[in-house]
Amino acid sequence: MARRRARLGPGPPAASMARAQPQCGLCERTVQATSRHHLVPREEGGRYGPTVDLCQPCHSSVHRFLTNRELARQYPTVEALRAAEGLQTYLSWIRKQRVECITNRRGRH
Repeated sequence: MARRRARLGPGPPAASMARAQPQCGLCERTVQATSRHHLVPREEGGRYGPTVDLCQPCHSSVHRFLTNRELARQYPTVEALRAAEGLQTYLSWIRKQRVECITNRRGRH
């Protein structure tokens, strides 16, 4: 009985086989995972508006330091969010941290 040989093509390049790790839109670090952040919160009319992918520590911190109303009125773009006065200390700290060392604990309001 003749055995069939599987036809193997050249396959995808090695670079495309390695999964690109996501980058946080706020701290700009390469991270393991991101979550989608609505630049204008859904509760403020941004359900179908622009979004940005943020690492979980940044996403939690944005909602901890800024209200939904502030996000909608003062920080509707990534550039405005990066320039937010309330996030500057956090951003300067987070950019120096290794990804594996950050614990994600939301503060109680």
